Amino acid sequence: MAAGLPTRRFGRTELSIPVLSLGGMRFQQSWTDLPAEEIKPESQKTVEATLQKAVDCGFHHVETARHYGSSERQIGWALPKACDPQRLLQTKVPPREDPAVFERELELSVERLGGARLDLLAIHGINLSEHLDWTIRSGGCLEVVRRWQSENRIGHVGFSTHGPTDLILKAIATDRFDYVNLHWYFIRQDNDLALTAARRHDMGVFIISPTDKGGHLHTPSPRLVELCAPLHPIVFNDLFCLSDPRVHTISVGPSQPSDLDLHLEAVALLDQAPALILPIIERLQSAARMALGDAWCETWQAGLPSWEDTPGEINLPVLLWLHGLVEAWGLEGYAKARYGLLGQGSHWFPGANADLLDRDVSEACLRAALTKSPWADQIPTLLRGLRQRVGGCAQQRLAQI
Repeated sequence: MAAGLPTRRFGRTELSIPVLSLGGMRFQQSWTDLPAEEIKPESQKTVEATLQKAVDCGFHHVETARHYGSSERQIGWALPKACDPQRLLQTKVPPREDPAVFERELELSVERLGGARLDLLAIHGINLSEHLDWTIRSGGCLEVVRRWQSENRIGHVGFSTHGPTDLILKAIATDRFDYVNLHWYFIRQDNDLALTAARRHDMGVFIISPTDKGGHLHTPSPRLVELCAPLHPIVFNDLFCLSDPRVHTISVGPSQPSDLDLHLEAVALLDQAPALILPIIERLQSAARMALGDAWCETWQAGLPSWEDTPGEINLPVLLWLHGLVEAWGLEGYAKARYGLLGQGSHWFPGANADLLDRDVSEACLRAALTKSPWADQIPTLLRGLRQRVGGCAQQRLAQI
């Protein structure tokens, strides 16, 4: 008998969704969609063991994506071996300008997953305005989805996004989607307005990658461990997310069965969440003020140009955010990965890092773009310091689509 996880009403889908969802990004063999014969038995055993433990613990919601390498194929093989009559199956398929291309990818996803009906389908990566247009325009991708829904091959449709908050709000306002997958966790709360808008539209809210994108919490910095004690940073962040009533479920992306354990610990403490997390939040905020100063914490974002309007497309909001994470909480490993991804991540993580400063972009040109920032005099030096501390290692996003 499977143990239960608490469930929440997933917005207007009316589905009862567990507060923890099993994400398929990390328990797979390869970020290439390998031929069946190249899947190694030991890799498949890990997928099957992870899925079985998740089922036993009440993870009834399983989600993956067309461009998570071999994930769909391997999960599709594992599903019949880990039976779960309450299972909610979700995959994600990117929008395409040609809806026929989108439908071919959708067909392939369903084939990889064993031909099962999809309870949930997300349009994957509405990160740019054209992605939203390709999806909702007459004859676009959403018309394909509606036809599949009429044939009972898909239940509910949502969208996932790494895009800016104003685009997320625009997509929510169309009222075409039943739910949204988005980033929001302790170290990144800039999508707060989107959570409120989703609730107003009675949409389900699924938090993407709170462990990895939430600060590499599977390998937390010693400083973060100290500040989050007595909780593990994963437990703290899970409780932070799930204590917000606008959030319905958060993704757990295990690479092995034991990766589920800390998330289950968080759920066991959920009824104590406010008492547990408020002192930790105060310590984290105090550490940030001590390291960065009250004035910086309150005003660092003021007057910053967007990456599109900055010489060299240097992404100042992200870089200065990373500066704060390193100085306040020691998140150097996370900042190194994020810094290296700038310039390599296309629309998933746009803009450039500070390597261009003093090479292709002069300090004078940068300062000319910072006339509205109260920190114009300090920012060039801060960028050089961040570059020295976490630069020097370009990253490639795991899946470019």
